[in-house]
Amino acid sequence: MRCGKGAAVAVLISVALSGGASSQNASQVLVYGKKYVMGTVFEIAAYDESPEHASGAIENALEEVVRVDALLSDYKPESALSQLNHSGHFRAQKVPPDLYRVIEEALQFSRLTDGKFDISVAPWVDLWKAALAGDAIPSPEQQNRVRDCVGYAKIELTAPDQITFHSPCLRLDLGSIGKGYAVDRAAEILRNWGIHDALINAGGSTLLAIGAPPGKGAWLLHLRDPSGVLDPQVMLNNQSVSTSEQTPSSLLGKESAGHIIDPDTGMPLRTDFAVSVIANTGTESDALSTSLLLVGPERGKVLASHLHVSAVWISPQAKTEIISAGPKIQFGAHRPAAQPGNIP
Repeated sequence: MRCGKGAAVAVLISVALSGGASSQNASQVLVYGKKYVMGTVFEIAAYDESPEHASGAIENALEEVVRVDALLSDYKPESALSQLNHSGHFRAQKVPPDLYRVIEEALQFSRLTDGKFDISVAPWVDLWKAALAGDAIPSPEQQNRVRDCVGYAKIELTAPDQITFHSPCLRLDLGSIGKGYAVDRAAEILRNWGIHDALINAGGSTLLAIGAPPGKGAWLLHLRDPSGVLDPQVMLNNQSVSTSEQTPSSLLGKESAGHIIDPDTGMPLRTDFAVSVIANTGTESDALSTSLLLVGPERGKVLASHLHVSAVWISPQAKTEIISAGPKIQFGAHRPAAQPGNIP
């Protein structure tokens, strides 16, 4: 989900307060904190009897996100990921546990999607970023050179902490899973501090609900709706939702590019859909939202069903595809008429 910083803050506070306080939880207070990290605003709203205790928990959770960013960033030359991208070719490179874990999980999603989800697309991403910055559209020769650099099967993991790239130009981009992993680590810190009811928002693209607001059984979240008329909603308790969509051409100034690359073609994905996925963890929902956008609704609904997660695809024209194999996704007052292929 994409929204401005002010809008994101307002939404988080509104959701956190919507439950009200029941008589048995009247002493619970809401504490809010935020930090700009990973190129976005991470926000946490938490209920606790002690504002000081909640503030300490939130501060430590946000610092955990900073720590994860220092490991997974491909913008920081000193990060563990940047070091791996620089020196992991044809020799085993020892990496920190968090980096090993997130790459290991990413490869599982690559296998599940037959390579549609692929963190080795960094060379493709860089090629198209240059085009967006004003360079010419990549030539067939440039695309062929980059194609040889990409492929998740060229990544070898040797437990417990070594990774080898079997390509001289392979590099990783963890943008499709890193925020979800950071959200999970922040949630772990909150739970370790004894926080039982909280909401974590990673720039609107991934949210994770811990417990529920006082007096409620779950957090009510409104999902991304490019049509502006459907109002998809879901109730979450100890679950996460992530949303992916291609960068609109109106923001890029050209219709031929976007930030999500199809590894099969090496071209920016062409789709009008935004897809939201509800799963048990931020890592899973983050990776699956990109995966299901890439594979499309027909194949995506089969995959979601097997994984027992819920997903909804919505276009600006209010075309929908939905599967509720996990938490039930519902629509507001303007629920769309049944469409072929919709799974209630």
